[in-house]
Amino acid sequence: MAEQYIGSVISLISKSDIRYQGILHSINPAEATVSLERVRSLGTEGRKGDPAAEIPGNDNVYDFIVFRASDVKDLQIESPSTEPPAPAQPPSDPAIVG
Repeated sequence: MAEQYIGSVISLISKSDIRYQGILHSINPAEATVSLERVRSLGTEGRKGDPAAEIPGNDNVYDFIVFRASDVKDLQIESPSTEPPAPAQPPSDPAIVG
């Protein structure tokens, strides 16, 4: 079920109200984790309600982050996977060499 979203741009909000954006790498139900690639931290974006408690975003891009699913407050697909579809296999015909 989740495989169709692998490669999609995901927006994830942690229980700390920090939003992360990255490419969905995997969802591991056995370990209850969500893994993102090329991840940016966008901070709390006003979700704390107290300016002193807000956490700013930053320009760093993290190669890979694994999130504990129990600490994920919200997860949204921002854009579907941009991976091209797998090439079609040629028909089974002895005349086709390759």
